[in-house]
Amino acid sequence: MLIATWNVNSIRIRLSQIIDWINQVNPDILCLQETKVMDDNFPVEPFEQLGYSLEVYGQKSYNGVAIISKIKPENVKKGFNDCNESNQNSEIFLDQKRLISADINGIKIINVYVPNGSSLESNKFEYKINWLNCLSSFLDEQEKKGELICLMGDFNIAPSNLDIHNPKKYEGGIMASEIERNALNNVLKKRFIDSFRIFEQNAGHWSWWDYRNNAFELNKGWRIDHIYISKELKSKLKSCVIDCSPRGNLRPSDHAPVMIELNLNDINEDFFEDEDNFFEI
Repeated sequence: MLIATWNVNSIRIRLSQIIDWINQVNPDILCLQETKVMDDNFPVEPFEQLGYSLEVYGQKSYNGVAIISKIKPENVKKGFNDCNESNQNSEIFLDQKRLISADINGIKIINVYVPNGSSLESNKFEYKINWLNCLSSFLDEQEKKGELICLMGDFNIAPSNLDIHNPKKYEGGIMASEIERNALNNVLKKRFIDSFRIFEQNAGHWSWWDYRNNAFELNKGWRIDHIYISKELKSKLKSCVIDCSPRGNLRPSDHAPVMIELNLNDINEDFFEDEDNFFEI
């Protein structure tokens, strides 16, 4: 099963590019972020014509997430359940459509668009950390159910300095601060594997390039789009790649798709875990 995540930075502007990419890659599941469209206006038909089912959770001009799947998603949830972390209630997050989850082929697919945070001194940064704390509580509830999870999306966090083209310049700032990295680790709690780092542990691999200053042409990027899987799925993980080619399109998204391949033929078997070898951020 091929599972992908992509911040498309407007589904309507990038629709033809997304359809072209689907035709080339043929993913079983594609999770999108920053769709920037109300649910009623989401361009459903082009995906249905390719045999996909859709679950969308969007808003006008900002944010928005979607799950596009060959297998019809079940138990679809939009947004958080009640969140008690730091006395926060999930209602404060309802105005921003940033999380959608569903059960597909024995796996809980969770698609997130983590707030950027703007700057370390802004109210948006506090919102980002509270949102991540709420996500951690949400995952705690899923873990209690014993579910196998694939958590993916645009996290707006570089997990380590390996994930920044110029860590000396950006370390400690937005998307690379200790506070954000600690919040991300609190989400993961060593219960998830960073799929990409199973196969590549060196620097130089990015999923996002700023539109400014010829960042893509100069390969000055960040790795902030991630696919995390439950440790129990490690033996099923066959590959994880970042497909940079769509970033070279005319009027591209500033993000590239990230995708994993899982062998789920025997999803109910007893999973072999080799915890000494998996890579932790």
